[in-house]
Amino acid sequence: MIDFHSHILPRMDDGSQSIEESVALLRLLAEQGIKKVVATPHFYADDESVEAFLKRRKATYEKLKQAYSSDLPALVLGAEVRYYQGISRMEDLKALCIEGTNLLLLEMPTSRWTDYTLREFQELCCRGNLQIILAHVERYLGMQSRAVRDQLEQSDILMQVNADLFASVASRRKALKLLGEQRIHLIGSDCHGLTYRPPQIGKAIRYIRKKFGEEFLEAFAEFEENLLDHKA
Repeated sequence: MIDFHSHILPRMDDGSQSIEESVALLRLLAEQGIKKVVATPHFYADDESVEAFLKRRKATYEKLKQAYSSDLPALVLGAEVRYYQGISRMEDLKALCIEGTNLLLLEMPTSRWTDYTLREFQELCCRGNLQIILAHVERYLGMQSRAVRDQLEQSDILMQVNADLFASVASRRKALKLLGEQRIHLIGSDCHGLTYRPPQIGKAIRYIRKKFGEEFLEAFAEFEENLLDHKA
């Protein structure tokens, strides 16, 4: 399986703070059954230009590669892009997609979206050169109206949830129900460190396998691979 959301690049954001920690996190993910990890450091348009972010990400990745070994999951570069007013008119947004694809991991506000936010989000989805993945939708989808939720679920937007949703007893049943109804499309560890928000995606895989079986997991993993293989 693929981890579609992680903060595993060292010292890029509030995630891993060293190459050693990044390697340890990658090793944990490998032990939990992950074959490929999408590195999605935070991108905040108010703090940094796209050009500066990409330059910094490349330098960090090159340093991490020097510590790589064959037993670690493959690493794919991306970004977790936070929504801001004007994002739909951002010309170089495509450069923040997961490398080689048109997949953009977008973090929306953890509040009820305003009419302006909804209109701009719709404009973003209609650009034609992007496939939106909503990052950890469990944090804000429930805050929206039923009409907005229905609209999102009927669109071609991809919904990503964090593995913690399956690991927690309080939310596990709901998570499995949503997955079975194909209302969850991607899972990410959203791991940040060895002590602060460590990866729990192995637990998610275990509960999914127990509920739906190995064939379901294989089909899910194939869907993930096909997304990354679809070149932009």
